[in-house]
Amino acid sequence: MQDFFNRFGLPDHLAADIKTYGFKLVVALLVLVIGIWIAGRLANMGRRAMNHAKVDITLVSFLRNVLFGLLLVMVIIAALSTAGIPSASFVAVLGAAGLAVGLALQGSLSNLAWGVLLIMFRPFKVGDFVQVGSYMGTVDRIDLMQTWLIAPDGRDVVIPNAKVGGDAVINFNARGTRRFEVAVGIGYEADIGKAMDAVRDLLKADKRVLDDPAPGVWTTELGDSSVNLVIRGWTVAADFWATQTDFVRAVKERFDAEGISIPFPQRDLNVRKLDADKL
Repeated sequence: MQDFFNRFGLPDHLAADIKTYGFKLVVALLVLVIGIWIAGRLANMGRRAMNHAKVDITLVSFLRNVLFGLLLVMVIIAALSTAGIPSASFVAVLGAAGLAVGLALQGSLSNLAWGVLLIMFRPFKVGDFVQVGSYMGTVDRIDLMQTWLIAPDGRDVVIPNAKVGGDAVINFNARGTRRFEVAVGIGYEADIGKAMDAVRDLLKADKRVLDDPAPGVWTTELGDSSVNLVIRGWTVAADFWATQTDFVRAVKERFDAEGISIPFPQRDLNVRKLDADKL
């Protein structure tokens, strides 16, 4: 090796430095290559363990990449140290870069953090009907950055996860059942007991209406034009909309058959004839 350096006329001390640092560089490259391979294997092992534990697939992919990234940083620091490069400077630069990126992406990191929490703690799942703030819809998917809802009219609603975490969330499917409610008014001349019995018959006849909690009908107020009733019953969440809309029609048809009037708002106008001479 010394003859090789002498052939190029290199001084002995320079040749010694090249041999020393060249050897360190080769070892550092080996550390880097082997370390990346080991990091990949460990990250994949972690992914398989999370899959075995039934962790959400979105969270599995994210955590696998985070684990690989952390291991990769450790491998790079080890390779730099092996090559004789002070790792403290690299760590300082990496920390400063991380701080700058964190400040620049503060909103995105907040969405990411809430995305991880939503996937881990699952206040709702795909298929649930929820209300987030002023938005309502069926959960289509939960990403790390945003949550997708399908509104009742078919529109896609994309909500940043930070907003989901910061707003009140109502999950209508959390218990598996929902309470429907139908308000109806009957005329003052109508028999209230007869109307309520007719409604109870409808509640018993509909197999979708659960016995527990018990359904019922109640009077709520004496309105301007009607005696107002409210009908409440419980059904499985999947049948909520169909049961409620069908019940509105059933009540109308039953009241018509029983001769129970459903009045509309009306006003009495008194017309007075004025003397033209007084105008």
